[in-house]
Amino acid sequence: MEVLDPVWGVPVDTEKTPFKVEMWGRTYYSVDEQHMRRFVEGQRVAYFSMEIGLRNDIPTYSGGLGVLAGDTIRSGADLKIPMVAVTLVNRMGYFRQVVSETGEQLEYPDPWDPSEFMRELPDTVEVRIGERVVRVKTWVYDYQSPAGSLTPILFLDTDVEGNTDEDRQIASYLYGGDDIYRLKQAIVLGIGGVRMLDALNFNVLKYHMNEGQSSLLAMELLRRNGMDANKTRDRCVFTTHTPVAAAFFSFPYETVRELLGDEFDLEKIRVFAGKDRFNMTALALSLSTYVNGVARAHMESSTRLFPGYHIRAITNGVHPYTWTSQPFRELFDRHFSGWANEPELLVRIDTVPHEDVRSAHMSTKAALMQYINEKTDADLDVNTLTIGFARRVTAYKRAALLFSDLNRLKKVLRRGPIQIVMAGKAHPEDEQGKELIRDLYTFKEKLRGSIDVVFLENYDIDLAKRLTSGVDVWLNTPLPPYEASGTSGMKAAFNGVVNFSVLDGWWVEGWMEGDTGWAIGPAPDAPIDVEDRRAMELDDLYNKLEYLIIPKFYNEKDNWATIMRNSIGKVASHFNTHRMMRRYASEAYL
Repeated sequence: MEVLDPVWGVPVDTEKTPFKVEMWGRTYYSVDEQHMRRFVEGQRVAYFSMEIGLRNDIPTYSGGLGVLAGDTIRSGADLKIPMVAVTLVNRMGYFRQVVSETGEQLEYPDPWDPSEFMRELPDTVEVRIGERVVRVKTWVYDYQSPAGSLTPILFLDTDVEGNTDEDRQIASYLYGGDDIYRLKQAIVLGIGGVRMLDALNFNVLKYHMNEGQSSLLAMELLRRNGMDANKTRDRCVFTTHTPVAAAFFSFPYETVRELLGDEFDLEKIRVFAGKDRFNMTALALSLSTYVNGVARAHMESSTRLFPGYHIRAITNGVHPYTWTSQPFRELFDRHFSGWANEPELLVRIDTVPHEDVRSAHMSTKAALMQYINEKTDADLDVNTLTIGFARRVTAYKRAALLFSDLNRLKKVLRRGPIQIVMAGKAHPEDEQGKELIRDLYTFKEKLRGSIDVVFLENYDIDLAKRLTSGVDVWLNTPLPPYEASGTSGMKAAFNGVVNFSVLDGWWVEGWMEGDTGWAIGPAPDAPIDVEDRRAMELDDLYNKLEYLIIPKFYNEKDNWATIMRNSIGKVASHFNTHRMMRRYASEAYL
């Protein structure tokens, strides 16, 4: 039987190789002793994230942060960057969304069984939570790149015999419960995660915190280093994804003291986590030698929020192969051998005939239309300009901006028909987000007979793949500067889908007006009040749709295909996690 070498990804004959080792609940085989020693003893980057989106049937993610974490792991393995990832098992998932005919979001648990996908290890570690000692175990999932190395992912779990019923539920619900519950989860992830890596004999070079929920790992390292901040910083990397101070995780010190007891000197920790409240983002910032935002604009806003810190910018990306539809994979394979590992080769897309690009897109679009028409009562047409909008439903994403003036929206039909496909979940506690979904259903009914509007429930990884590859235009309308980066438009670009977006997050860098897509409204730092900004955005939204996008789609087929090629060659070739991970490896890890 052949398996892949865990370091280089080359085939290994398990019957012939003498180089094998039993660890983490399985046998690993290698081509030679050097590779095996490197796999067992070599240094790794430990990547911590509260959520990781690997596949649809492991629902341990809520949206962009978790999906990005999954893409980070995939690209790291493709590029043979030695890593180990740490997250929570979240046995009950985020939630399964059902939407009623009137737009009421209903939430149901989304349970899954880790034993179907990964191995339970016998090792346990202990963390102090309140007056109790909580035991933590782990499940290990091996992500093996088809062309690269193997990255183990640890899913921490408190459903351990001997823990109280309450403590056994700590790793059950992603972003569930109250602040106390979320702080308990942060203790398990950060402190428990570091201890589990030690228990499993991982040789950690750097600890990479993906957002502030992981930052208690830095506090654990600080304690071990005798409160030596410099030694701790040398080991820590922090990526912040939050553009506004109100969204940072923070807790009263009294609450932190109740849960952590006297194991940590919180008076000394105040120097790093904040004088008045225990701020997890401030803790990570203070104890990391490398800090970055996830887009250039986000770096600038983060620097304003935290003056005095050196914050870099590494713009997010998406995993090339994962987010490219099968027709485009086949197209790229024919023209750019090795593109999946060297996505920069896609800059040569101009050599591919327009008809080949159109044909690949129409195959993907036809599959989406068939899926929607079978799932809903819609009758969408494959030849109609299709606008896609799908992301977390919350106020600043402004899912309803397109419907601000229904009469004006209907007037765009003078240039040609359009149809709109939407999806997204509102957090169970976000009543404003739930109201937005109800509003979308109201607009859908008001537009019935003129514009088909479809809202697809339970937005997840599989649905995201269908939508970002099958629509013609990807719409994004966040309120600047609240979009730290965003990645859905990058996924769309790999499939020749054209972006039409507010200038915020990554689009500030990817936008070339009329070349890679179109902008909505002024730049995020334009000196303009909220009302004037909204007026300019609505003017752009309706006017560009009517006078530029619709006519070009229907009447200038070759020009439209050129923009599709530009989405691939000028956007996808750069905004991918291979480029992102090379930046992390050269700037943050080494």
